[in-house]
Amino acid sequence: MKLLEPVIGLEIHLQLKTKSKMFCACPNQEAATPNSFICPVCTGQPGALPVPNEQAVRWCILAGLALNCSINGSTKFDRKHYFYPDLPKGYQISQFDIPIAEHGQLEIVTSGGVRESAIIGITRVHLEEDAAKSFHGEAGKTYVDFNRAGSPLIEVVTDPDFRSAREAKVFLQELRLIARALGISNADMEKGEMRCDVNVSLREVDKDGLIIGPEFHPKTEIKNINSFKAVERAIEFEIQRQSKLWQMSSPPSISSTRGWNDGKQITEEQRTKEGSEDYRYFPEPDIPALDLRVMVEEIKPTIPELPAARRRRFVDEYVLSYEDAKHLCEDQILADFFESMFSELLSWIETIPELETADEEIVQKEKNRLSKLAVGWLISKYGGLLADKNIAFEDQKISPENFAEFIVLIAKGRLSTRNGLQVLQKMMETGADPEHLIEEHNLNLVVDESELSLVVQKIMAANPDEAERFRNGEQKLIKFFLGQIMKETGGKADPNVAKMVLEQELGE
Repeated sequence: MKLLEPVIGLEIHLQLKTKSKMFCACPNQEAATPNSFICPVCTGQPGALPVPNEQAVRWCILAGLALNCSINGSTKFDRKHYFYPDLPKGYQISQFDIPIAEHGQLEIVTSGGVRESAIIGITRVHLEEDAAKSFHGEAGKTYVDFNRAGSPLIEVVTDPDFRSAREAKVFLQELRLIARALGISNADMEKGEMRCDVNVSLREVDKDGLIIGPEFHPKTEIKNINSFKAVERAIEFEIQRQSKLWQMSSPPSISSTRGWNDGKQITEEQRTKEGSEDYRYFPEPDIPALDLRVMVEEIKPTIPELPAARRRRFVDEYVLSYEDAKHLCEDQILADFFESMFSELLSWIETIPELETADEEIVQKEKNRLSKLAVGWLISKYGGLLADKNIAFEDQKISPENFAEFIVLIAKGRLSTRNGLQVLQKMMETGADPEHLIEEHNLNLVVDESELSLVVQKIMAANPDEAERFRNGEQKLIKFFLGQIMKETGGKADPNVAKMVLEQELGE
């Protein structure tokens, strides 16, 4: 049986969130009424002249820099010819031989699979305009809404460096995070703001992974996949389909285009794959070449902290596990919230008298303890409460300051886990200060030893056999008595104080 290695490349379109379209002043946004945001330029009327959107050009440069690309000193636009009902001009204004950015790379961490990490080459990053949207109605009629025609797109083309479906999925997720961190696109695949074409081929390798025969074989392109899960499944299906052909000694002999049928979970043949010569590219005569050098120097200092760098910093600065850092940084709003909240926690640490004269190691241990406590409550417990109520983090009501105050109450022993969950739920519902909620709902922990002593005596009287067995050395019964104390006090007993009083009473 032949040993086969997948060779996978991606072509990704990101819809930019500029105010206007790529080559005209029409609003670049969803419209309730079809064909309401259109003009002679974006509908391809004779004599209409396109004018490039400067913000789109700047954002394409920004994306190229974030992907470690070289930015060309000048660039131009080209006409890419093909016929389709939703392409009003009969050609698309795109970029061919001189893209804005090229020759970049992005490292991804897959945490398992064929490779733990991989460096993916970026062939090019260029600008183009979107097509209109077709709707297939009854009686074989097709309707075209031109509101989307002319919307600005960045196309990111990768080198064929992926070796598994998982790597492709992780890359797309990372690209979405980068687009959001740059503020250039929401990159929501389900809304069509990020679309992906996948190129898949196989090649034969020996047992050491060395290539046998040609490095590349005819590829199959899978068009317009609209979710991360669909990308992963489409690649996995295509690898299996092509593997069967290889094992039958009839691998694909020409490049072809297939579509992903999500209902059947299969790819389906559409047509043979076009080459660049089929598109009859030539320079767009109505748009002169653009000099990018001044823009590039202006944009370089504005690149924000990117997701990979932020994850590394969270691991180093907050002593988080990589998985916790990854979880926080997948949502920019959540990550910002954590940083603001932890800044408040550091302010509290500075007020602890015992730490004023302590050495740095002791202070760091306290910071690490608070970090672990905070991320556990934020991700697991609060995240769980929000998920149960189907509330997005951006819509939650708790301020970073109030969440920090809540963590301090947990750290100081003012709240047990049980009471803490009650307070957190009420904070989630109202956004109120945790101190006020504790007082209002009488959720303070019981720390008074005399009060707890009376509770213990009552429990002992109700469970004389268990009390006698504990006195005779059956230590495991301490969990039983602690449970009874919590039940009697409604979960408000301080566990440490309750254990001390219990041992004193049962030891008599």
